[in-house]
Amino acid sequence: MASSFDTAEVASAPADTTPANGVEPSAGPPKNEEAIKLARESGWVEPKANNYTSRAPTTILSSNQTQLEAVPEDEAGAGADEIAVSNHATSNWSHDAAKYEWKEEYGDVGPRDERLEKDLFRGEHINRAGIKFDNLTTVKVTVESEARVSPVSSFKDAGLHPVILENIELCGYRHTTPIQAYTLPAVLTGHDMIGIAQTGSGKTAAFLIPTISKLMGKVKKLAAPRPNIGLGFDVSRDRVRAEPLILIVAPTRELCCQIFDEARRLCYRSMLRPCVAYGGAPIRDQAAQLQRGCDLLVASPGRLLDFMSRPELLSLARVRYTIIDEADEMLHDDWGVEMSKIMGGGDANTDGDHRYLLFSATFPKRVRKLAAKYLASDYVHVSVGRTGSVHVNVQQQILWCDKDKKMTALYDLLISMPPSRTLIFVKYKKTADFVDDHLFNLGLPSTSIHSDRTQSEREDALRSFKVGRTPILIATGVTARGLDVRNVMHVINFDLPSADHDGKTEYVHRIGRTARIGNEGLATSFYNEADEALGPFLTKILLETNQEVPEFLAHFKPEGGKLDFDEEEEEEFENNAGDTWGGGGGDSGGGGDAWGAGGDTDAAGDAWGSSNDATAPANDNWNESSNAEVGGGGAW
Repeated sequence: MASSFDTAEVASAPADTTPANGVEPSAGPPKNEEAIKLARESGWVEPKANNYTSRAPTTILSSNQTQLEAVPEDEAGAGADEIAVSNHATSNWSHDAAKYEWKEEYGDVGPRDERLEKDLFRGEHINRAGIKFDNLTTVKVTVESEARVSPVSSFKDAGLHPVILENIELCGYRHTTPIQAYTLPAVLTGHDMIGIAQTGSGKTAAFLIPTISKLMGKVKKLAAPRPNIGLGFDVSRDRVRAEPLILIVAPTRELCCQIFDEARRLCYRSMLRPCVAYGGAPIRDQAAQLQRGCDLLVASPGRLLDFMSRPELLSLARVRYTIIDEADEMLHDDWGVEMSKIMGGGDANTDGDHRYLLFSATFPKRVRKLAAKYLASDYVHVSVGRTGSVHVNVQQQILWCDKDKKMTALYDLLISMPPSRTLIFVKYKKTADFVDDHLFNLGLPSTSIHSDRTQSEREDALRSFKVGRTPILIATGVTARGLDVRNVMHVINFDLPSADHDGKTEYVHRIGRTARIGNEGLATSFYNEADEALGPFLTKILLETNQEVPEFLAHFKPEGGKLDFDEEEEEEFENNAGDTWGGGGGDSGGGGDAWGAGGDTDAAGDAWGSSNDATAPANDNWNESSNAEVGGGGAW
């Protein structure tokens, strides 16, 4: 499969801002000098250990203090008079990332900040549209609503605020994806919405662009009082209560930070000030950011509920848009109590202008009725493709691999392919650590991420992966949801997810980390008898995307070739609001002055993606057949 990824980017990746501390992983086998030499010859960059001790100190400033005092990084329970002040010059926490700070002397549009602009919009941060972008536009779109929503043909035709149009241009977004084409007019004309689209289809931009645009011309009227940051900020004198206009809730810390980064770009040069709140990071630093003013808040459920319990810190009384990303996960029974509190909002805005937007790539039947109870009767339901489907831009390979041969097979797979950002999924945290140590000691630049790691370790590992310093990331399901990293060319399921624990949904989310926004990618999965319960589903997914079914899955092919996905995946959303339809015409367009005050309503060769050309090194004896291909029907 042809690739638009330049592997030279990995070799030339910028150094991490935190130098290696010289402490290398201690687990796993001893270093293999021959393997290390082979890794360099294969083009992989030299592995470096991360330094997790160089975080900026967290500081505290009480209302009666004039000097800063160091406090423990994870100390919680701060009162109103003891909120942290970050050392913004050196902090590496995601919540302290630079954002556009509005000054009262600005007019309706703030001036450019070239230094910030360069940081916000530099290429490695943004997934650009790929050469197979057209494949996204050929997917069937189903819309259910009382009002017909006409899709927009471009961002310029959507009636967006001029500033956000400029920010979209800076992001490099040239064309709307199907979910964006329908979401923009639905939101701009005042509807609640459920949006379901394949992974990597631009859902984050779909809900951020219209909500931010809609509020840009109204911030002075709607926003809470805030300090004039241009005159400096004294927490004891200038702090305010955060009263966001947009609330976005996401299930993982990594996804919250990712949405926050996109919000920082799209809010650039506007009065809207974005903030993020998530667990594991210093609560006082995050609170201090909110006390400078917050118009858009991205939050994980736990930290959000904590802040909601502090009315002097956060009020949801002004919220105009509540957005739930990965809604199928957030509305799961496990989150029932928390989400009821969040959707209820305590002192939340109960006016008719409060809109709810729910987005996900999968939407099982068990959570559909839960979702509908929060929405207005005229909500818009948009489905792009079959719910829970995989995009054709992902080339899937299912390889037979005995459990005791997985480690050797993984190494051979990595060495036999051109270096690229590779995301490896495992089932257990201890497996993530072991695989990381094993690859590191074989000279491969790996790092790992899972829920037992501290938040600083998780953020550093992900940052190092994004810039290409450690282009191999081993992860548990913690990053399966929504992670959007530029040029992830290969996803490897070292362990397939368990069919007993919603494995079908997790498989779709895992392999959706590659082939995003019209780019291409490869997803390789190691399969053996322990994964047989997932076999029928994998077979149907391969057939649905016209991909090769290996011999060991052939007996799962449905008789007559008809693909009947089970009711949990296939049944259309239960909606009393009218008929299913799709296409032009209708009453709710995105044009006009929707943003104003009116209207309520190439890799070096392609061997890594080719089952015919990519072969394991000839001198390996990990398989009985010495010529086994790394491809559709391969086996270890």
